[in-house]
Amino acid sequence: MGRPRRRGRDINGVLLLDKPLGLSSNDVLQKVKRLFSANRAGHTGALDPLATGMLPICLGEATKFSQFLLDSDKRYRVVARLGQRTDTSDAEGALISEREVNVTQAQMDAALDSFRGSSQQVPSMYSALKHQGKPLYEYARQGIEVEREARSITVYELLFIRWEGNDLELEIHCSKGTYIRTIIDDLGELLGCGAHVSYLRRLQVATYPSDRMVTLEQLTAIVETAQAEERSPNAELDALLLPMDSAVLNFPEVNLLPAVAAYVKQGQPVHVAGTPGEGMVRITEGEERNFIGIGTIAEDGRVAPKRLVVEHVDGANPVVAGVAAGNTP
Repeated sequence: MGRPRRRGRDINGVLLLDKPLGLSSNDVLQKVKRLFSANRAGHTGALDPLATGMLPICLGEATKFSQFLLDSDKRYRVVARLGQRTDTSDAEGALISEREVNVTQAQMDAALDSFRGSSQQVPSMYSALKHQGKPLYEYARQGIEVEREARSITVYELLFIRWEGNDLELEIHCSKGTYIRTIIDDLGELLGCGAHVSYLRRLQVATYPSDRMVTLEQLTAIVETAQAEERSPNAELDALLLPMDSAVLNFPEVNLLPAVAAYVKQGQPVHVAGTPGEGMVRITEGEERNFIGIGTIAEDGRVAPKRLVVEHVDGANPVVAGVAAGNTP
């Protein structure tokens, strides 16, 4: 009979990890989960192994709200190598063409301007998008081309940083689902010289501040120091977490009295004065404004819970859970 699986801590929050070069997003997710001894963890949008930068990792109950970070805007710093096109549109791929770079500044400015605003983008075959349950990159590695539908994207800002030799550096603020590699590949073809991504760093997700990012090295040092001193690293690690409702701070807040919140915690919609007319809301309780979940405004104006936080008391059974909505005042 196998040994029982050890259960992790019920720790809730969002860690802004500065993902290192060369590791997959899932690699660093598992490392963070182990370092925090967390029961549950999930990331909020994969970065390629080639990419570095902000990777929000949701722990515990925060994983319930990770989708809203997946759907948020992103900001990147990218260096494009002009004159070389690869099959993956980045430096890890095989070189498929090499051409002279005969581009003027005026031509570059016009080409960059064509990517600003809303457009349709066909995702790269070397992406994690799935076709019939399998990631596109698996088909690509087998030499199979799968037809992909163009998707609507928006480039809110595209800043020209520098152009030295064949290296072009840009900063791009874009909507969810935008593939920077595809933008660079398309740019190279528009310029007639080809291009691929040689450097990519995610600077921001939603409105999270970059100065709150921490590295795996910092986390590992905290744990190793605590172990050497025969103490728990948990308090020091937990201090690095952002509140779990930071993933939904853009939702209007509805603050409930504890007596009213008790109905919501049972999954029941409630009437609350002064609520927005429609859309998603962030629900808090009492003067402390404790986050208890998110909800929607129903057609009759009541606040209907959609996703609630489960509270644990000293590892005991959950005391709050989202259940089917019923009828309340």
